[in-house]
Amino acid sequence: MCASLCLAQGGWETATQLPGVDMSALSKTDRDVALKVLRSEKCQCGCDMKIARCRMEDPACGVSRRFANFVVREASLGKTADVIKADLEKFAKEPPPLLDDPVAISIAGDPMKGPSDAKVTVVEFSDFQCPYCALAAAQVVQVMQKFPKDVRVVFKQFPLDTHSQAASAAEAALAAQAQGKFWEMHDRLYENFRRISPERILAWAQEIGLDMNRFRADWDSHRFRARVEAEEQEGETVGVDGTPTFFIDGKKLNGMFDAETVVPLISQELKIPAKP
Repeated sequence: MCASLCLAQGGWETATQLPGVDMSALSKTDRDVALKVLRSEKCQCGCDMKIARCRMEDPACGVSRRFANFVVREASLGKTADVIKADLEKFAKEPPPLLDDPVAISIAGDPMKGPSDAKVTVVEFSDFQCPYCALAAAQVVQVMQKFPKDVRVVFKQFPLDTHSQAASAAEAALAAQAQGKFWEMHDRLYENFRRISPERILAWAQEIGLDMNRFRADWDSHRFRARVEAEEQEGETVGVDGTPTFFIDGKKLNGMFDAETVVPLISQELKIPAKP
């Protein structure tokens, strides 16, 4: 929505709002300073665009998001454009943090595993034909075993165009969710991610005990296609640029999701010593 609004305002050189950049707390003077810097400094993600332009044309870019949020924080301290540019040059040389700043992600109606009142929420954007996603699925189980009362996992669809069966598998998983069997289908798909086909999906649907007439009707009619597309769009907005991508309490994980890395991060969120 923000991207459309920004484009309607005349493009990146004049837009006063940018996707994924919250300037609502800035005074008009500080916002003008931030926008001046965002329109003049390069993103450095390899796109050769200014930060503001990259935010509008590639809202999934994590580099422009990180730079833009830094600029806004600097502007909120009342710094001048020249000082912010100098600080940004130093900031650009620092490696990205393991966890980004938190973003808002809607989880209403999404498949969830773990206590509904868990203290930490892990959101996963994933693709059922992605080999790295299949590996991550096993790591998710290990992490949840470490924190059975404190962590819940929410699954979001993000099928990649390069995987021929991924979008269809995503719709099948949501059709299974409609019958309370999402995680059973999730497990079948990841256990067989190299062998996904329409015929096998139907066989797995029968194995997990779905009402086949209802499943076929939902799947054949593409009842959940719009939802899959909406989750893909949401993922791009919050910075998903590949699969799997995980967010821990809204903070994007810049690295692989494995128990060795994630358990200490969740312990930090819970403010408890990491479990051995």
